[in-house]
Amino acid sequence: MERYTSVDDYINAQSAERKDLLEKIRSILNSTALEETVKWGAPAYTYEGKTLVGMGSFKDFVAIWFHQGALLTDSHNKLINAQEGVTKALRQWRLSSEEEIDEGLIKKYVEETLENHRQGKEIKPQKAKELLIPPELSKALEIHKEARIIFEGMSRSKQREYAEHIAEAKREETKKSRIEKILPMILSGKGLYDKYKK
Repeated sequence: MERYTSVDDYINAQSAERKDLLEKIRSILNSTALEETVKWGAPAYTYEGKTLVGMGSFKDFVAIWFHQGALLTDSHNKLINAQEGVTKALRQWRLSSEEEIDEGLIKKYVEETLENHRQGKEIKPQKAKELLIPPELSKALEIHKEARIIFEGMSRSKQREYAEHIAEAKREETKKSRIEKILPMILSGKGLYDKYKK
C-alpha cells in the first residue's frame, strides 16, 4: 500500500469518480475547526494535535473515519464498525456517490466529535492483560535454566498459552504432569498449540 505525503497526492492517485467524492468531503472537513494533515499515508484531520477524523478511498466507496465514532449519537445510522471485534472506538461512514454527501450532516457529526474531544470523552485501547506465571511453572523454569531462557524469548501469546495450561489444572499431580509434558516443547521453541496452527 502506497504511503502518500500530501492530501493532494493521495486524492490525485484515485480514480476520477473517487477524486470528486474525496474533494467534496475534503472541502467540508476543511470548513470545520479540524486541521488537515497526513497520517499513516492517508488524509487525516486533527484538533489540538489529536487525530479525530480521517478520509480514505476504497474500491466501492469513500469513507470518513471517526476515530472516536462509537461515542457519537449517530441518530441517522451512518456509522459502521468496519472491523467488528477489532476496534472499539473507530467508526466509518461510507459514501458511494456525490448524491449521498450531506454537508450539513457531516458537519453535525464533526461538531459532535469536536465537542466530545473538548469534554475529554475518549474510548481508550485496552491494554493486554498481565501475564501471570503459576508458581509451579516458575519453579520448573528456575530449575531448567535453558527452558527458562527459551521461554522468555517466546512471544507473549505462547508464554500465556503455557501459563494458562498449568494454571487451569486443579490438582497438583496434574500440574506436575503437564509441566513434564511441556518442558520438552518449550526446549524445542514450540508453542503449546503450534501443531494446530497452520
